[in-house]
Amino acid sequence: MSAGDIVRELGRSGVFGAGRTSKAAGVLQKMIESDATVFLGLAGAMVPGGMRRVVAEMIRDGMVDVLVSTGANVTHDLMCCFGIARWRDLPYSSDAQLRERGVSRILDAFIDEKGFTTFEKRTTGLLESCLGSKGISRISPSELLLEMGLRIEDQSSIIHNAAKAGVPIFIPAFTDSILGMQTYFYSQTHPLILDVLKDLGRIIDLAYKADPSGAVLIGGGVPKNFIFQSKLVAPKGFDFSIQITTDRPEPGGLSGATLDEAISWGKVDPGAQTVTVYGDATIVLPLIVAAVRERLGARLPRRGTRR
Repeated sequence: MSAGDIVRELGRSGVFGAGRTSKAAGVLQKMIESDATVFLGLAGAMVPGGMRRVVAEMIRDGMVDVLVSTGANVTHDLMCCFGIARWRDLPYSSDAQLRERGVSRILDAFIDEKGFTTFEKRTTGLLESCLGSKGISRISPSELLLEMGLRIEDQSSIIHNAAKAGVPIFIPAFTDSILGMQTYFYSQTHPLILDVLKDLGRIIDLAYKADPSGAVLIGGGVPKNFIFQSKLVAPKGFDFSIQITTDRPEPGGLSGATLDEAISWGKVDPGAQTVTVYGDATIVLPLIVAAVRERLGARLPRRGTRR
């Protein structure tokens, strides 16, 4: 069975996680077929979780027009670009033992501290190329990531593919990452102002002009809110919305907040096509994306050529 066959059979059950996964594939397909501007929110450790190529291929296939991410995902994307090794199935008895060995753990992925040393050196050089060599002292995070992406040649890189396709990447919590820390260290010896307000204005403009518009939210957190709040001053909310999360609404946190709740804020249109899938995004997202790719085939707007 192909991925498309599996998702179609999940839809035949029509209920629970299976039915919602199939419905999400249908909503994403309709977003693309209606030429909606698609905002992708990427929270959690999705790159260490193996989703790097999935997101990069979504960008190449024209499934994403605007990306909002945590700083961690971009940090790990750059680590892959720099050839920094990440391990799987590393035997250990305790996290204290890992600390003694100079290994950091992300659930069941591992990075040697030497990798962070390499990251520091390579990032400093990249920042110098993007900023110092051009005499830039004020820049927004999305502009900085564009400059970085244009200098990266890794065809599996998220930021490289985004730069190539003209897809802006927003990191509203830029300083909440190792990339943010390295940028801070760079600023201690170079004049640099990171203009986060410029990015806020930019995404508001994109959301205001987007009609129709769709949101694909992987997890929640800051990326979800940054995308949704951009619609607060738009003529209407999102026409399509997909949420993949493991969080529940009962605690009152944003990551578990329902899409219906977003309607009350005007962030999602009352007539929107929406679905929330409660599940692990590293399982659900590849299924949905593979199914939509199979259905649309040559009709996919490759490499962001729509805009």
